[in-house]
Amino acid sequence: MSNLITKTTELAMAVTLTYIKSGDTVVDATCGTGRDTLTLAKTVGAGGQVFAFDIQKKAIFLTEARLRTHGFSNVRLFHESFAEMSSHIPENSAAAVVFNLGYLPGGDHKITTTADTTLAGLETAFSIIRPGGIVTVVLYDGHEEGAEEKKRILERVRTLDSRKYHVAYVSLINQNNDPPEILWITKKAKRRG
Repeated sequence: MSNLITKTTELAMAVTLTYIKSGDTVVDATCGTGRDTLTLAKTVGAGGQVFAFDIQKKAIFLTEARLRTHGFSNVRLFHESFAEMSSHIPENSAAAVVFNLGYLPGGDHKITTTADTTLAGLETAFSIIRPGGIVTVVLYDGHEEGAEEKKRILERVRTLDSRKYHVAYVSLINQNNDPPEILWITKKAKRRG
């Protein structure tokens, strides 16, 4: 068995997948090279739907190629910012929204997610996840914009109403070189009666 604690993105996805079942609607807010998109497409199956976003054409191309190679057609790709998710996905409908922040692996490191856009995307994610759903954020603070982004995101999620959301934050506190960190936000299911 793999040591998930040493593989932050895999740990983030492993927890996220426990919130998703076949037939669900899910969102990859930052499709990048398509790894997470493919995992989500496999999990929701042919009866499910994945919405995947990225601002870089190269990311859309890489994701499309990966999906085609593996024969998945249950993904709608959008060459636009994740801040526009609400234009495509109704409120309270997604089982999960996944953000893998920073820059495209192997891409231009000057093109990165930003605090303002990510905060807008998170607000949208909070509205489109269904009760019992999850928002997963992998944070990278090893570059200037990433450090500011992380700071502002953590400030925001600390203020989420504890009657409506649970927030968990994982940091590999004894590791060097700014390892990725994980944030999970779940929307509490409404109690009956």
